[in-house]
Amino acid sequence: MSVHIIVDGYNVIRQSPDMGLLDRQALQLGREALVDKLAAYKRLKGYKITVVFDGAGEAGLFESQDREKGILIKFSRHGETADAVIKRMAALEKQKALVVSSDREVIDFSASQGASTIGAVEFEDKMEMAAFMDLKGIDPESGVDDGWGFTTQKKGPSKRLPKKKRLNKKRLKKL
Repeated sequence: MSVHIIVDGYNVIRQSPDMGLLDRQALQLGREALVDKLAAYKRLKGYKITVVFDGAGEAGLFESQDREKGILIKFSRHGETADAVIKRMAALEKQKALVVSSDREVIDFSASQGASTIGAVEFEDKMEMAAFMDLKGIDPESGVDDGWGFTTQKKGPSKRLPKKKRLNKKRLKKL
């Protein structure tokens, strides 16, 4: 199953110290920095990525969208928030969606629709780690560190996470 990453654009920009600084200078600079990072991540991982922004103050009746560097960029229509667009996409994509936002309302709704969720700061860390691993020439699929060590501690069903959380953890591990 292919993953579709849906990014709450301004939320991610304003959670990041680097992109937030550019955003305070000019909105366009912050958007360009985010799209550049997402494009680099897409080149490494190959996932379908859509970034959603609030509708740029245009009086258009329809959503506008553009594609730049392989990233689909959507602006919400007049009178609609980016959060509403993200919720609609999450409801449509269901388990294929991975929603990137730190907005509690968006995260809760997306999770209720079966989508995986990740916070903006955590996703930015994953993007930076992927870029670092690419720079160093490390293949994340090589299995150098499986994260498992020998232990005699028993794990029974009482220690097991609920099914939804296990599925979410499995999807996030692929990032």
